[in-house]
Amino acid sequence: MAEESPISYEQLAAIEREFEDVETEIIRKQYELTRPLYEKRQAIISKIPNFWPLVLEQAPPDIDEYIQPQDSALLLAALKNVSVSRFDIENGAQGDPRSVSIKLEFGDNDFFEDTVVEKKFWYRHSDDFTGLISEPVTLRWKAGKDLTGGLLDLVKKVWDSDATAWKGGKGDSAEAKALRAKMEETGMGGVSFFAWLGYVGRRITEAESKAAFEKETREIQMRLNGEKVDGDEEMEDDDDDEDDDLEIFPGGDDLAQAIAVDLWPEALKYFAQAQEMEAMSDVEFEDDDDEDDE
Repeated sequence: MAEESPISYEQLAAIEREFEDVETEIIRKQYELTRPLYEKRQAIISKIPNFWPLVLEQAPPDIDEYIQPQDSALLLAALKNVSVSRFDIENGAQGDPRSVSIKLEFGDNDFFEDTVVEKKFWYRHSDDFTGLISEPVTLRWKAGKDLTGGLLDLVKKVWDSDATAWKGGKGDSAEAKALRAKMEETGMGGVSFFAWLGYVGRRITEAESKAAFEKETREIQMRLNGEKVDGDEEMEDDDDDEDDDLEIFPGGDDLAQAIAVDLWPEALKYFAQAQEMEAMSDVEFEDDDDEDDE
């Protein structure tokens, strides 16, 4: 018979949280050290035509999978700049460095009037959730050019009118019902990249997040001390799908992470790959011409 371990799973989870805290501080310090370098990089790449469209052409699969053909045509023709910031820790602020802002800048195009589009993600806590949340951002679409088919505007209407939506409630407002009907009518396979601007995740205020984090911290310390925490034996994975049925872009947090920790910092690598691909295409084209001449 196996000997009972004196260490509980809860204590191991508490140690895991300490590792997470260290990783968070590494993000904070890394941002502080690299920010001047990104500013230097920006000064250089701003002089390179089509830098970001070329980077996007080589985007990794966890970004590319969300870009539909019509999105690609727009991004390649009009995207001028991409920038990422950790707004919660700028100017000496002591917020969470995992909160992130992604800003896209566009030139004139046939689809919308906006030239700057910013999507903010806050890293928040609740009793059953930890991760990135956001608020819907709309675009000023030109007539008949809405690539989301009206979904983005509907999400914003639900956000503005229904305080229970994305907060554990059913979202029974007329706007929420209209959004669900539109989602069912549209079918969510192959939704536009720009529907990402409508990602919400959860609706958690800063005060609610702070209270949940402080409670979690107290409970972790109790577990490290070997003390019992009420509810440990009753903890279950209680996934609530009620919020998900209003989510027009369920992978919105994953896409934000992919942009912030891969595409943005590795932009020079992807640009170089694009240049290599272009050079290879030129060589193949010249070889074809030589064969035709023979």
